[in-house]
Amino acid sequence: MANGERRRAWLLGTTVLLLAGLLNLTHAQMYRRPPELTPELNQQVLRQVDIKQKLNAQIPLDLNFRDEMGKTVRLGDYFGKRPVILTLNYYECPMLCTVILNELTRTLNALDYRIGKEFEVVTVSIAPNETPELAAKKKANYVKAYRHGGAEQGWHFLTGEEANIRRLADAVGFQYVYDPRTKQYAHTAAIMVLTPDGRLSRYLLGVNYSPRDLKFALMEASEGKIGNPVERVVLYCYQYDPATGKYGLVIIRLVQLGGVLTVLGLGLLIGGMLWLERRHPRLSEAAELPDSSAPSDTPESR
Repeated sequence: MANGERRRAWLLGTTVLLLAGLLNLTHAQMYRRPPELTPELNQQVLRQVDIKQKLNAQIPLDLNFRDEMGKTVRLGDYFGKRPVILTLNYYECPMLCTVILNELTRTLNALDYRIGKEFEVVTVSIAPNETPELAAKKKANYVKAYRHGGAEQGWHFLTGEEANIRRLADAVGFQYVYDPRTKQYAHTAAIMVLTPDGRLSRYLLGVNYSPRDLKFALMEASEGKIGNPVERVVLYCYQYDPATGKYGLVIIRLVQLGGVLTVLGLGLLIGGMLWLERRHPRLSEAAELPDSSAPSDTPESR
């Protein structure tokens, strides 16, 4: 290899190494964990974050908030007629809150129940410094993303004072904490389904809410006011698991239901036969007589 070629190869190799070093340095700067997010400090924050399920507990409906138009409202204004899906988020959350609301919207789009008709949705910001203007922008996004209409009137985005936010969060067992180092709120992922009178009926945990689970939760929270008889039979075969926030199939209930249906079927069959026998006794007697057209085995017939 000539000296010129060797020099060019050396320069090319050196350039590649320098570029690789710069890219690695940039990558490390972009994704390096900030000092305030070390595992030790994270654990201190996360120990204060949890969800304590308080099934059947009554939430304080007298709390005042502001809606997305800046109007002062009572929490109880959204209760009384229909079940309510409640979410606690904050509108400038960089990640988790958006994921929760996006997944909830996806599930609501797949549901055959409609916002404002069978249920209401109330989203409350846990950040007391957030404004109705932020709430209005957030609401506009999800009104647009909801495909069936009705979200403008049936999905409410609220802001409020620290004391009222804390009272509501404590009532539903939603434990969160503000981290001044990151200027963010640490909180868990969950949505809550409440009865029309404001009692906690079900928690759906995580960020994956199946349409079936949400529909069952709304049916239970409505106390039989929504859902047809077939759906209620299906619901009877599923049992809510508070540990997972989901509904699981209960085999013993299926067996019990099958046994009940079998008994009912036999009862109807026997009852029908007895009714026919009483209504047409001659048919029963004729059935017991020998057939005269059949050949006889008596001596006279021989």
